[in-house]
Amino acid sequence: MTDRYAVIGNPIAHTKSPALHLAFARQCEEEISYEAIQAPLGGFVEAAEAFRQAGGKGLNISFPFKIDALRYAEHLTPRARLAGAVNTLSFDGGSIYGDNTDGLGLVSDIQERLRFNIKGKRVLLLGAGGAARGVVLPLLEQAPASLMIVNRDQGKVESLQMQFAEFSDFDIGTYGALAGQSFDLVINATSAGLNGEHLPLPEGLFAPRSLAYDMVYGDSATPFELDALRLGASRTADGLGMLVAQAAESFYVWRGHRPDTTPVLAGLQQDLAAR
Repeated sequence: MTDRYAVIGNPIAHTKSPALHLAFARQCEEEISYEAIQAPLGGFVEAAEAFRQAGGKGLNISFPFKIDALRYAEHLTPRARLAGAVNTLSFDGGSIYGDNTDGLGLVSDIQERLRFNIKGKRVLLLGAGGAARGVVLPLLEQAPASLMIVNRDQGKVESLQMQFAEFSDFDIGTYGALAGQSFDLVINATSAGLNGEHLPLPEGLFAPRSLAYDMVYGDSATPFELDALRLGASRTADGLGMLVAQAAESFYVWRGHRPDTTPVLAGLQQDLAAR
């Protein structure tokens, strides 16, 4: 019987996860099925449980359900517990296991594929939700000169700061606190790009030779990427490379095989360019 996997989110029509995991399966000679599920807002647990009860083996978690998945999981890996968010669920022996591979995927894509060394750089992280929580510790582990996290909701970013206080100190604030500051690496961990929204980014935010990285991706440049170029970023990247890297780690968690991401990412990029 073919093992069933899926990605769950809202919205989910844009997802490349099915193509990724099926490509990994072919490469590793594993027989699986993989689908996309759009769960209603507030309906994550019901959708996830229906998939599990129908024999599903695992779920990838997309926006906005990563904190819901944390609460749903019965057992957490240390990296998921520290992140306070889950992007990979495994169903095994009647138990629900939660993991988080987002941070590994982000750092791998920025440093290995994009050749941008985070060590000693001034880093700004936009957002304080599940996507941001999953990458804070991996970013801090790269020893940046500084890390600042901003969010529209001051209380939410204060909660995030308290969660990671034992590991390192970093600055927080709302978008108004960005005036007069500049950064070498600006990472958008909000969902604004999914809805075509623009973030309130000030002039002078991007330092010379800076990288603007959007954790979401699409068929063309995201609103954040376009705004970053207008404001002086030297280069931009969307989250397609991160998606591939974190998906490969999820595949390893499920199947015990770590696929080669290079040909899979190249294939996705070719498909997008052909549209």
